[in-house]
Parts: sequence; structure tokens; C-alpha cells
Amino acid sequence: MPMRGGRLPADPDGPVADTDRSVGNREAGEGGSRGPVPGARRVLGTRTGRGAAALLAGALPALAFPAPSLWWLAYVALVPWLLLIRSADTGRRAALDGWLGGTGFVLAAHHWLMPSLHVFIVVLAALLGLLWAPWGLLVSRLLGGAPSAGRSVAAVAVVPSGWLMIELVRSWEGLGGPWGLLGASQWEFAPALRTASVGGVWLVSLLVVAVNTAVAQLVGKAAQRTAALICLVVCALGVGAIWTWAPRPGSAGTTRVAVVQPGVIEGPGSIERRFARSEELTRTLAGRGVGLVVWGESSVGVDLTRSPGISARLTALSREVGADVLVNMDARRTDGPDRTGIFKSAVLVGPDGPTGDRYDKMRLVPFGEYVPARALLGWATSVGKAAGEDRQRGEAPVVMDLSDGGGPRIGPLVCFETAFPDMSRHLVREGAQVLVAQSSTSTFQHSWAPAQHASLGALRAAESGRPMVHATLTGVSAVYGPEGEPVGTPLGTDASGAAVYDVPLARGTTLYVRLGAWPVYGALAVLAGFLAAAGAGALRTSAPGRRGPRAHTAGGSPERPGR
Repeated sequence: MPMRGGRLPADPDGPVADTDRSVGNREAGEGGSRGPVPGARRVLGTRTGRGAAALLAGALPALAFPAPSLWWLAYVALVPWLLLIRSADTGRRAALDGWLGGTGFVLAAHHWLMPSLHVFIVVLAALLGLLWAPWGLLVSRLLGGAPSAGRSVAAVAVVPSGWLMIELVRSWEGLGGPWGLLGASQWEFAPALRTASVGGVWLVSLLVVAVNTAVAQLVGKAAQRTAALICLVVCALGVGAIWTWAPRPGSAGTTRVAVVQPGVIEGPGSIERRFARSEELTRTLAGRGVGLVVWGESSVGVDLTRSPGISARLTALSREVGADVLVNMDARRTDGPDRTGIFKSAVLVGPDGPTGDRYDKMRLVPFGEYVPARALLGWATSVGKAAGEDRQRGEAPVVMDLSDGGGPRIGPLVCFETAFPDMSRHLVREGAQVLVAQSSTSTFQHSWAPAQHASLGALRAAESGRPMVHATLTGVSAVYGPEGEPVGTPLGTDASGAAVYDVPLARGTTLYVRLGAWPVYGALAVLAGFLAAAGAGALRTSAPGRRGPRAHTAGGSPERPGR
């Protein structure tokens, strides 16, 4: 079979061979996608310019998250990055564009960690950015050159599936956990929250990347544009169907919950002064019909089982207000022969003292609460504010009953744990009627972190069909209803006060609670199918034909011509 320009024979709908990327780009320039303008072409023609462009393109989606909260930007924010990778002339260049873009994304989404980790955040971002290198290859194979309509449609399924695998891998606690999942940027968009009730934040991420992939192909030849428009219509119809037919949580009345936020208290004796301020604010709730008062993370600096004085003060406070108080202990404790250390624990205190319900935080913040592979990475404590001592982990989630037996059952989470969709899902399956998160982001008070953290409550509420109360020491404290809708007015980072919320309760079960992270398995199946098809295509095109007899030269043997 004759080959044009070095092209390997291939399925027209299969991957574009790297050996002909230049031909593919030439074809695209002639009959389809427009190349970059001359000025941009000069910049992208240099390694430095293209690398900087990849970093900036990868960082752009971070603007969709709080604090900027430009949620609508998420649906086109990946387009510059996709177009850049598409223009790569080799697979190695595409992988490099993916890596640098991923590094830019991690840096932009987690830039507020810089004061704590210093230069180490750059190292972490570069390591995590490697997860996007295979994705760069995937994008290049599917979007590079002049794709057919079939390959364009396949890209809208395969490219988002590849992105979801990145989110799945980096959701491992040791790699930083699922903070900054692209779907989490849609916490204010009601149709996206409804989508989360069906497939969790995973389905929302798939939708966002699918839209970006389709939009990127609108800059292409007619077949691509037609395929992209069809895919966009299918996405819109899918969201419309979810909005119309997905089960909604039914109303089950309301419960009155108060959040106590003492505000920024620093300096000598700050732990005792913060406790006293929380007491003062809690007393203002007497007579207001509150059933539960929630304090933030690390609101109590002692082990209540060894501090009868503090325990008695909390018991008296509960009796005075007429409500249970959920506090959070950050203290050294012995919890068995081999379990001595610092625990972070949610403890429920009623009018008769601690009720006996206690939840120990299970998933810890890497470097903030423990150092992964401390023997290898312990040096991080010398260049930032990494934990000098690893905290102890809890062993199981806990659903708590209020002391009067008549209130809703609560499912506590501590800080970082609200980023994990599986934890809130498990609590709801165990009978939690209200999800309660206790947090402290005071270290990052003047950054995007407090708003980002509070926004996660909307996703967890929508996924589980249960309200979420997010209480912090220094803001942002917020409450969300069973569909992720805001309830009342949040307490910002400049507030010190107690706020009362009439929290709507719900009955029924969302599809996400029933089925779990099914979009992840669907994405795995899509990728497996794509790789199998690509492998089969490669075998077909590389299969050797039947060889004829070896030619002899005039001088002698075929092995040694001329002899």
C-alpha cells in the first residue's frame, strides 16, 4: 500500500500516528482547523513560550472555583489547553503539554498552600502534574490532525474518561485527596447539583470535560463542527432528563441548628480564650429553640475524659441552652495499648455530660496532619509548616443520636473529610439525617481556601440528599439544604458570632447514594474499549505481509552483497 508523507496505514477513525503529525496539522490548516495567528505561532514555536502557554492554559480552570467562583468558565476553560495539545507535532510534545498544564492546574488550585509548604508545593505540583502526561497523549491522538466525525464523537467520550481517571488517582488521600475536582466548581449551578445527585461529583466532572472537548472541536473542519454540535445537544438533553426525572429528596420538616464561630483569636492563651469566646456566644442561643449547637474543628484543646472541669463547663452550657453541643477535641489521648497520640475527635455533649458518641477523624491532611513516608519526606518539616508529629487515625465512621432521642441523627465529618464523596455517602447509608462538618482554615484565612472548603458542603448535600452544616472556627461557616441549596446567610472570615439556621430535613435516597461512583466504572469501560480498539488497529496496520524470495546481488550472497 503506498504511503503518503510517511503515513502508516490506519483506520481513519483510529488514533493519528505521531509519525505524521506534521501532515495532519498541514491538512487541518488547509481544510479545517485554523492554525494559530502569526504572533502566537512565533511564541508557541519556542520551547519556553509553549511551556509557559501550557502552564497558563492549565491554570485557567482554577478561576471557576471559589473565591473567583466563575462557575460558567469551567465549560470552556480547558479549550485553550486542548487546542495547544492538539497542535503538538509529536507524542512527546503532547505529553509535555499535558504535564505542564497539569502542573499549572495544581499550582493555581492549591496556591494558598504556599505559606505552609513554600517551594515544596512546586515539587508536589510537578509530581502530580505527571498524571496529565498520558492525558496529553490521549488528547493528541483523538483531536490531532484532521479527525473524522467518528473520531470527534469518540473524543467527547474518551477525553473526559481520561480526565476522570486522573481525578480518581489523585483522590487518594496520600496524593492530597479529591480537592479541586473539576465538577466541584459547579456548586452554585442547580442543574449540575441535580446531576451530582445521580452520579456524584464524578458525573459533573465528566459533563464539564465533555463540553470542553466538544467546544474545542468547533474550531475545526465541517465534520468536526457537526459532530461537536451533536454532542453538545446530547449533553444538554442528558442534563434536562436528569432535571426532569431524577428522584428528588422529599421534605421531612426542619430542625434548628446553631453554628458558633469564635473568629480569629491568636497569641498566648489562644486556646483558652477561644473556648471562653465560644462559651459566650453559645449562651446567646438560650431560648431560641435550638436542638444542636456545632463548634468548629479544634474548638477544645484537651481530652474531656481527663479534664473534668472543661467537661463540666460544656455540660452546664448544654443544660443552659437546652441543646446538645458538638465540640471537636484536638488533644493527646491514649486509646489502647498501641494507640497513644494526638486525635481530632467530634464529641457530643448533652445536659448530662458527654453522651458517649465520639468520632475520630479518619482521613488526615497530608503534610498538615501527617507526613507521608516520613522517613523519606520528613525534610518537608524544615522548609514549611508540615506536621512535626503524625496524628492518629480513627477506625470507623459514627452516626450520632442526640441525647433527647427526638432530634435527627447526625453524621460528623472533620475538615478535609468533606472533600471525599464516599464518606458522606456512607454516613447517609448508615442513617445520618444531617451531615455536620467541623473545620478550621484559620491558617489560610486570607486566601481562597475558606470559600473553597465551604463550597464542598453544597456538593456533598446534593449527592446525598441530606443537609450539610459546615461549622468553622474562623469562617466560612455555611449551611446547605438537601439539594445543595444555600440555607440562611453564611458567616464570613471577618465574623465572630453565633448563627441559627432552620435546616430542612429530607427523606428518600438519591441515585448516587444507591449506586455509588458508577461514572468512574463507566469511564474505565470507555477507556478499555478505546485502548482495545487502538491496539487492534495497530496490529492490523503493522502486520507483515508475505515476503517474497530474497533478491541476490550480482556479486554474491543476499547477506553480504558484492561478495
